[in-house]
Amino acid sequence: MRYFIELSYQGTNYSGWQTQANGTSIQATLSHVLTKRLGKPMYIVASGRTDAGVHARQQFVHLDVDSPLPLSDDFLYSLNCMLPPDIAIHAIFPVRDTDHARFSARSRYYQYHITRHKDAFRQHLTLHFRPELNVEIMNQACEVLLRHRNFRSFSKFRPDVMHYECELTFACWRYTTPGCLTFHIKANRFLWGMVRTIVGTMLEIGQGRLSLERFEELILARDRSQLGAPAPANGLYLVEVGYPDGVLANRPVRDDMD
Repeated sequence: MRYFIELSYQGTNYSGWQTQANGTSIQATLSHVLTKRLGKPMYIVASGRTDAGVHARQQFVHLDVDSPLPLSDDFLYSLNCMLPPDIAIHAIFPVRDTDHARFSARSRYYQYHITRHKDAFRQHLTLHFRPELNVEIMNQACEVLLRHRNFRSFSKFRPDVMHYECELTFACWRYTTPGCLTFHIKANRFLWGMVRTIVGTMLEIGQGRLSLERFEELILARDRSQLGAPAPANGLYLVEVGYPDGVLANRPVRDDMD
């Protein structure tokens, strides 16, 4: 039987989603708790691999088990008690054997949060950035971005990546509150380091250090070495994963969501 797990996490203390030889990962932490609670080794697959320090408001993973799980509030509570405070499971529900957390996903939506004012309680959750930004021209850069499909220029090299095509649904910058700026971007898939590199480049554009014409030239060059440093990980969130109708049919309604 296959189950989906819906969870969220603060990525500050982790080396990313994927299990690694050096460093604590979210995948290894969650797998360890599931293995301990269920009494047998558990292997989990996520909708996508977030980088070190990146957060997730919504992430889905799947796991396969030999017998039905006890889907009670007590079972969910016991798992959350075993997990560290910065990882939370919100729901566990059965899916079809053909439903896959990664390959069935049709979209991923990310946000990047920037604040002009230092916040002692959110230092690992937003980027504190003081320079003045021209948000109008940054949104014009988003329009340029949406005209393209190949994002090789924004991706770190990975030997397992077969292509660099991504279908962007939207990209824009919006003020959520005075002094708090958020970048919104949604696509069918994202490349390794893609969103942070886009944000880092957009910040250069917003400061007048990079023209829109040069920005498009860099996209067409398909050469990561021509772009600067990515934005820090602490401001980036995976906020929503989209699936076709039917995949989340058994997902319980969450009472902690607006």
